[in-house]
Amino acid sequence: MNTDMAISTELRATCARSDLAEALGVVSRGVSTRGAVQVLSGIHLQAEDGKLTLASTDMEISLRATIRGDVSGDGAVVVPGRLLSDLARLLPDESVSLVHEEGEGVLSVTSGSHASKLNVFSAEDFPRLPPIDVPLHASAAPSLLATIEKVARAASRDESRPVLTGILVKFEGEKLVMAATDSYRLAVKETALEASGPDLEAIIPARALQELARLAAGAEEVRLGGHENHVIFSAGDVWLTSRRIDGQFPNYDQLLPDAFEAEVTTERAPLLDVIRRAGVMAQRNAPLRLRFAEGELAVSAQTQDVGEAHESLPIDYAGDPLEIGFNPDFLRDGLEAVSTDSVQLKLINPLRPGLIVSPDESFWYLIMPIRLAG
Repeated sequence: MNTDMAISTELRATCARSDLAEALGVVSRGVSTRGAVQVLSGIHLQAEDGKLTLASTDMEISLRATIRGDVSGDGAVVVPGRLLSDLARLLPDESVSLVHEEGEGVLSVTSGSHASKLNVFSAEDFPRLPPIDVPLHASAAPSLLATIEKVARAASRDESRPVLTGILVKFEGEKLVMAATDSYRLAVKETALEASGPDLEAIIPARALQELARLAAGAEEVRLGGHENHVIFSAGDVWLTSRRIDGQFPNYDQLLPDAFEAEVTTERAPLLDVIRRAGVMAQRNAPLRLRFAEGELAVSAQTQDVGEAHESLPIDYAGDPLEIGFNPDFLRDGLEAVSTDSVQLKLINPLRPGLIVSPDESFWYLIMPIRLAG
């Protein structure tokens, strides 16, 4: 693909409506919604080598998809993304024709009895996208996407701390490590690979990896690699590129306490159910209280002017009573990320972080406590 987004005479393409709508559904997720640079709200259409390539970018990530059909010319144009996406889903015929003549400010769309003209942007104003014709390494998609799903929820959404909005991705031989933190919780997942991974270590925006999980769902493999300050992913006929985040990711190994006072192994599903129910009453930043006592865990929550909840379940605990508070959403996220039937909880005291661990210790989730009143 010509990453210079070359502009020539005309663009003429006839393709299946379903193919166009599907490609637009993928690529439209990359358009900018901020409106500061108008052309970034558009989707770039490029006729090239008998194919139609669609592309979008918000300057952090870019998405590209290719569809086949009767395509001629080698022109390019940028069309308002939401407008074309909405129209494509509603067209009456199975076939769609797109035509843009050089020098004209419109894209003609015809399908059956329908005809419309969409005002367009100049392709010259569209940013140059990172190249995708670089060496890529194939990786099994299910394990890669499952790792993303487990750690992405712990990434920060605070854009004033860019490093924490990303996920640290490291390939270490036949092992993949991902880590994410928002400074209140930390998720780390180690995944064994069938073969050695690429030579890659980068902090990648969590949003980019979550988009990858969507577009590669059901795929058998994902190809990935790096180019300068970008990371490139490919799944089928769809490409995603993302800028790397500059900075130093926290040394997560140093954040893990050396020892814990209490370690409890219990069935995950019953505990998660109790946490979810009690959490309904933990509103407006109210903590979820966990009280560990001989053979029992009592979970409670109370929010003034809302209500309160109390529930207990049997648990294998034999130490001194311990009461600790957590953010209910953070605690639920950690338990949901464990995919095994049992889960291990490791605690020190009400003021030190707690740890959620999968039995094989390939996933761990550190969570800061909330100081309890009284």
